[in-house]
Formats: sequence, C-alpha cells, structure tokens
Amino acid sequence: MQHTLLGALDMRYTELSADRVVMRMPVSAKTRQLFGFLHGGASVALAETAASVAALLNIDSRTHAAFGMEINANHIRSKKDGTVTATAVPLHKGRTSMVWDVRITDEQEDLICVSRCTVAVVPIREADQESWPAFP
Repeated sequence: MQHTLLGALDMRYTELSADRVVMRMPVSAKTRQLFGFLHGGASVALAETAASVAALLNIDSRTHAAFGMEINANHIRSKKDGTVTATAVPLHKGRTSMVWDVRITDEQEDLICVSRCTVAVVPIREADQESWPAFP
C-alpha cells in the first residue's frame, strides 16, 4: 500500500473484521493544515478508507468492488499531534450498498470527528476479474 493514499498518510489497520474495522493515522506534517492542526480532509480520507475496507470484508473481492459514494463528517475537536484512530461499524449492510458509522478519536478517546460513509458494492466486469487486486 506504499503507493496509495494509505501509504502516503501512514494509515495502518489495527483490527479487521466484518463488523468492525479500526485504523490509525499519525497527526504529522503529512496530515496537518496550514495552521498546524489535523486537516479535515485527512480525517475524511481516514474515515472513507476504514468504511471501504469494512465493506470489502463483507463482499467477495474477486467479483465485486467497494467504492465510497457519499460521506459526511462533523469535525468535533482539533488536534495538533499524536495519533487518531478511526473505528468503523455497520449501520446497514446490503447487497448493493452499505452504510458505515465512523468515529475518529484521539489517544484519550476524545471524539475528533464523526462520519457516515455510504459505500457502493459494484460487480467487477468478468473480463477484469483476473487482473483485479483481491483483498486480502
């Protein structure tokens, strides 16, 4: 994942299951905005990644892909350094779409951001299935 957004922002999985995905991301020069605080876009990237990975764990990734189709985020508290943790849990797991609740907290469990992400579950064209990257 070195050449992806996950690698660029140093996101790491700490828990992977069909009903819960937990990911961490450092608050660093890569994820801060102009005034030195965690960028809201970095929080949204972490939230959508956690939701998309969670959706992938609920589908056959050889035949289907998961794509974020809508996300919202409320930024509750600012953060200048340390680590943030995103926890994604399902609100709805359907055949063609899923909705995930994602809460981003700091080391003291203080809420930094709350997000809801809708993920589309899309069939991969049969011609593309052999070259499509399977997860995991």
